[in-house]
Amino acid sequence: MAAAGDDLGGEARFVDAMVGRRCRVLDAGCGPGRVGSHLARVGHDVVGVDIDPVLITAAEADHPGSTWMVADLAELDLEATGIEAGFDVVICAGNVMTFLDPATRRPVLDRLAAHLRDGGRIVTGFGSGRDYSFAEFFEDVEQVGLVAELLLSTWDLRPFTDESDFLVAVLSRSAYPV
Repeated sequence: MAAAGDDLGGEARFVDAMVGRRCRVLDAGCGPGRVGSHLARVGHDVVGVDIDPVLITAAEADHPGSTWMVADLAELDLEATGIEAGFDVVICAGNVMTFLDPATRRPVLDRLAAHLRDGGRIVTGFGSGRDYSFAEFFEDVEQVGLVAELLLSTWDLRPFTDESDFLVAVLSRSAYPV
């Protein structure tokens, strides 16, 4: 994708623009560390979590300096591993939500929210046509007590509409005044 000229840093730039310098970022479903490593390079404290040990090994090899660990997002309890909760932002990019077992989607949203500091936000993005409709996602968000602060159709800030085939959602425990 990089060789084709695709923008592989959009998610990280989006998150970086949302927070101040040296913030704590949880990269949920981090894969080989593409998003989290960019955020670490610009000065954030990053913890990356993925269920695939091969991807975590790649992240550790390619992006030393951050914390990369194997964990199931549906059972995520970083405090039990000695890592403080209280993240400024949780990024869940790369269609992670659509790769989850449908029975774990709400528990994952709940576990991600549990790792936020007061005022922290979850940012997730995924495409349509992946067996997780946007309507189902919005229902899951509501059921776990989260609120959509901002809905976009791309990482480059295009508005979300009924015709959008991609969703970027910024979620919080409660809405903030604009």
